[in-house]
Amino acid sequence: MIIAKPDRPYFDAWLRRTSRQFTVSGRLTQVAMVLAGEKGGTLDEWRGRLRMLLEGQEVPSLDLLMRIDALLAGAKTARKKEENPSQGQLFDVLAVS
Repeated sequence: MIIAKPDRPYFDAWLRRTSRQFTVSGRLTQVAMVLAGEKGGTLDEWRGRLRMLLEGQEVPSLDLLMRIDALLAGAKTARKKEENPSQGQLFDVLAVS
């Protein structure tokens, strides 16, 4: 008997991209900490759930998928500001004006 894999190209692309982003040491734990604080549950529960998502065993809700993306994008933005603090200060000044 042949078992068909569900056709979910967008989710599969998200999994590949997100898996690469989670290869950075500590990134999965950071996201799990934020999600535990926002949505309840323990850090270990969220780490386990994120690992299940990355293995494709669970398909997240669209809200959770978008929140994970936002957290990962925020980590990139914060890192870029640290690398170039003068530019970050310029954007902060422009945002206040």
